[in-house]
Amino acid sequence: MRASDDLFRIKDVDALQVLDSRGDPTIEVAVITEGGFGRAIAPSGASRGIHEAYELRDNNPEVYRGRSVYKAVENVKNFVKPILIGLDSRDQRYIDELLIKTDGTENKSRLGGNVTTAVSLAVLKAAADTYKMPVFRYIGGLRSFKIPIPMMNIINGGVHAGNKLSFQEFMIVPIKFLRFSDALRAGVEIYKILKDVIKSKYGASAVNVGDEGGYSPPLSKTEDALKLLREAVERSRYSLGEEVFISLDCAASQFYVRDKDVYEVDDKKLSAEELLEFYLYLIDQYKIFSIEDPFHEDDYENFSRLVSKVKNTKIVGDDLLTTNIKRLEKSIERKSVTAALVKINQIGTFTETINFIELAKRNNLITIMSHRSGDSEDNILSHLAVGLDAEFIKTGAPARSERTAKYNELLRIEHYLNDEAVYHGSIIKI
Repeated sequence: MRASDDLFRIKDVDALQVLDSRGDPTIEVAVITEGGFGRAIAPSGASRGIHEAYELRDNNPEVYRGRSVYKAVENVKNFVKPILIGLDSRDQRYIDELLIKTDGTENKSRLGGNVTTAVSLAVLKAAADTYKMPVFRYIGGLRSFKIPIPMMNIINGGVHAGNKLSFQEFMIVPIKFLRFSDALRAGVEIYKILKDVIKSKYGASAVNVGDEGGYSPPLSKTEDALKLLREAVERSRYSLGEEVFISLDCAASQFYVRDKDVYEVDDKKLSAEELLEFYLYLIDQYKIFSIEDPFHEDDYENFSRLVSKVKNTKIVGDDLLTTNIKRLEKSIERKSVTAALVKINQIGTFTETINFIELAKRNNLITIMSHRSGDSEDNILSHLAVGLDAEFIKTGAPARSERTAKYNELLRIEHYLNDEAVYHGSIIKI
């Protein structure tokens, strides 16, 4: 190792339990090199796919109601730290493979997917800091200059809210703008108008927000939520279906009744065929740009059927894919999706995330970098989206600091790039 390389050597690794945006414990990992420092916090999802990396918790009902992560912290100190000390922090792929080997399970249940996620990202940040460069530029070099399109969850439903909406997220997507900052402004303005619309219809208590910062009005019908979004856009200076679009995250596994093979939507029990027809109706009526997880997490067949019946609407896999390259390969073979959601804690390391994105892009799939409903002030997601050239980013409504931290970091990246910055919405074909 040359003298200049000594700066990148990992000299310490530490971990502690902190809180996420829901007030639940999560793990934070710090990696210190001879010349830099990186800190990362593992996020946590409420609607977790059964194929995701295992989230290690203590399950002691007397401590944080079973949600504490002291075992995960000890795993970093007892198993991870000893194997990382002395390694070059730039050897990301080798370090991630070492984490996978040390865990030794298919779903990272020994160390915990929350452990490997936080460690992997902390190493990434430490190497970038040692270089004294932004993380996005360390990841993507001179090719990292495009800012993703925000998909803003401004009405929350499903397990993210306390209302009776079956679908989990009702999003606005400001696409046709020249700059990210212009698109963000449009999203914020529509979000504020929506507040006024909801308040006038349902009262002041209806503008409380859910886990991801979206409003959670007392609704039970899908179309009632979509009509609110449409009205908010129509009251703004922007045009629905031209500049701003609507997207849905259905999270269908949450309302699928497996033993009866039906979907409980809007107080109805629908077959897969009936649900598919409902989606086609919504696409026609509300100019839906994308639908995420329209069927349950193992239903490749009906995903494929929906893909074959829509022309411009993107069909997004989240629980279907879980950022897992094997499930992505199967979906590509069956033509089940046209867009892939990317959540690093679903798979557990940065390297596996890169592999997933590269396969998606080779097969002309749109990539969407995504937060989790239990997130934190960590803004690494913004750097991953730009560095890995994701066309879209999902990070909630423009409210709650764990969500705005990501938007603010994208504004900083756009400012840093100055005239070099290109907004994906200005070049994407829809």
